[in-house]
Amino acid sequence: MAQKRVRLLITGRVQGVFFRQSTKARAIRDSVRGWVRNLDDGRVEAVLEGDAGAVDAVAEWCRRGPANSIVHGVDVQEEAHTGEFGEFDVRY
Repeated sequence: MAQKRVRLLITGRVQGVFFRQSTKARAIRDSVRGWVRNLDDGRVEAVLEGDAGAVDAVAEWCRRGPANSIVHGVDVQEEAHTGEFGEFDVRY
């Protein structure tokens, strides 16, 4: 399977609505590794690595987010796959 890595910058009402925890749960469900964190400017940043189809599925889920979020946009930047992550973490 082809491996993929992307960095997401998610804008909208994405903090204080369990976006990070929900992203982690979705990533674990799809066997995607990496991390997610809040940024000081109100956005959420995530780095996703794994099977290309699974990474795409989690990135697509981030376009909707959890029930109480309102996603205005997702900037997706493809990066070189590194295989550096053993799991998916919430960073603080």
